This record gives sequence, structure tokens and C-alpha cells, in this order.
Amino acid sequence: MIIIVIFAGAITGIVLGLFGSGGSIIAMPALMYLLNVEAKSAIAMSMGIVAVTATISGWDNWRRGNVDLKVAAMFGFFGVIGTYGGARLGVYTPVQVQLTLFALVMYAAAWKMLQRKKQPVSQLATAGGPQLSEDEVISAHMGHIAAHGVGVGVLTGLVGVGGGFLIVPALVLLSGIPMKLAIGTSLVIVAAKSYSGFAGYVAAVPVDWSIMGSFTLVTVAGSFVGTRIAHRFSQETLKRSFGVFLIFVATYIMLKSVL
Repeated sequence: MIIIVIFAGAITGIVLGLFGSGGSIIAMPALMYLLNVEAKSAIAMSMGIVAVTATISGWDNWRRGNVDLKVAAMFGFFGVIGTYGGARLGVYTPVQVQLTLFALVMYAAAWKMLQRKKQPVSQLATAGGPQLSEDEVISAHMGHIAAHGVGVGVLTGLVGVGGGFLIVPALVLLSGIPMKLAIGTSLVIVAAKSYSGFAGYVAAVPVDWSIMGSFTLVTVAGSFVGTRIAHRFSQETLKRSFGVFLIFVATYIMLKSVL
């Protein structure tokens, strides 16, 4: 059991450190299929694990200047509301439906990861016209950021994913901020939403605190390892590799638990 916890937690942390997202996508199946945790408990525990890990990683990114607090506050506030509502809905949603949605979200994320890099929408919008500053672009899209915060939040709470792999593309497309800044900002948002989702589940489903605590400690350590590894590869290579990995995991879930 201890070896499995160390292995699963390390993989979860490394993926979170590498991509700035994907922690719950690894943690939830690991808890279910490697540690035999019941599905709804695994969803709740994965959110708690990612909440703590993303908090520490987000703080580290903030120290390095890679977090836009204005965007994090707007997306995070509405994301927390959506996540709590999604988690309460998830308590009464059949497990089969949750797992199907989970797999479909992973396929969607894989498709996004495997797409070729495109020019940010902010640059396209300003081409041939007056150039807007980064702050002006962000301010102009705050309403969209809030709306996407609610939508991603509901999905996060319902299927037990932190949503980082959805938040990062949304931040880049909506605000045009650099990828590194989007990843750091995403970690702060993921932390807030994961705490909210965990709160929505914790009183309604059983939680194995010993497994969750051990898993979290290893995951935090793994996130620092993942950050160091990420510097050795291009972001595009990491994104495409992660996309392929998501396809395999989603297909496994569909074949084992849904079909």
C-alpha cells in the first residue's frame, strides 16, 4: 500500500509540476484503480490533494512573478461558486455519469493539447489597429473570464478535476497573457476551486484521511521534481505528450468503468 501511494502521488505531483495542470486527472484514477477507493470518495480526495499541491506550487509561481492576481481573483471567485455547486450536484449524480463525463473531458483536453500552437486572440484582434496593453486586454475580457470561471467550476466540482488543463487555454485565449503567466495563474485558481469542491463533498462522502495525507505529501514533493524536469523540454513537446497520455487514460476509464 505504501509503495503504491508513493508511486501514485509522485506521478500526480510530477504531472502537475510539468504541465501546471492535470493533477486530478492522475490522482482520481490512481485512488480508484490502484488504491481501491470508492469512486465518489476518490473524487473528493483527489480535489483535496490537488488543492494543497496547487497552493504550494501557486505560491512558488507568485514569488517568481508568474501569477496575475487580478485574473486569478475574477476567474477564481466565480470558479469557486461554480465548483461548490457542481460538487453538490455530483453527490447525487450516478457514478457512471460522472465517470463518462470525466473521460469525455479528458478527450476534450487531449484534443486541445494536441492542437498546433495558434496566435493569441488578443494579438489577432489588435492586428492593423491600435495596440492594447496587457492590462487593457485583460480588463476588456473580465466578463468572459467570469462566465468561463462558472462553467469550468461546475465541471470541476461535478467530475472531480482541478480544471487547470481547461483554465490555461482559456486564460491564453481570453486575456492573451503569456503561457508561463497563465500556468502560474491557473495554479492559484485550481487551488481555490479544489478547496471549494472538496468542501462540497467532504460532509457527504467518506474520506480516508491517512491515504489522502500520505498521497498529498508525496504529490507536493513530486511537483517540485516535475518543475525541474519541465525546464529540459519545450512547452509544446510537453503539451503534446500529455495529450497522448490523456487519450490512453480516458480510453482505459471508458473500457473499465463505463462501457
